Amino acid sequence: MKIKKIRIKTKLAFLVTFLFMTTICYGQKNTNLDKWSWLLGEWIGDGSGMPGQGEGTFYFSYDLDKNIIVRKSHSEYPAAGNKPPIIHDDLMIVYFDASDKATKAMYFDNEGHIINYTVLLTDKSITLTSLKSSNSPIFRLTYDLLENGMINTKFEMSRDGVNFMTYIEGKSKKIK
Repeated sequence: MKIKKIRIKTKLAFLVTFLFMTTICYGQKNTNLDKWSWLLGEWIGDGSGMPGQGEGTFYFSYDLDKNIIVRKSHSEYPAAGNKPPIIHDDLMIVYFDASDKATKAMYFDNEGHIINYTVLLTDKSITLTSLKSSNSPIFRLTYDLLENGMINTKFEMSRDGVNFMTYIEGKSKKIK
């Protein structure tokens, strides 16, 4: 009889702990990702910069029950002069870091780059700035919503985090 009571108490304690942990985890849902809503969808655009004149597509979409945003991008730059054509593919995952209550992003591309970003959000602009690391420039990726519903995308680099040089910039329109 005593063993049954101990087992019931143990099971009850486990159940209460499980329900408590589920409530805490559910309560950490991020509403900050809602500020990305104007950027969700599929986009097509063109731009120019260091790699030359090019065009590409990208999309932003919610994933994992709206707990992250995924961006997938593809761009092509034709051969120019003695440079071969360039094909660039990347993946970025945007998430809310509950430990410091900040929106962050992780970027990966087919050239082997991995960039950790912090995010600054306003109503019509999203700016991602990389964390400072030794022997690597600081990167800044900015999306600005334009009056005509298009967006301007700018990717910049800096050695000191103050003076940025534009690497590529372009305009895109939403197609879906």
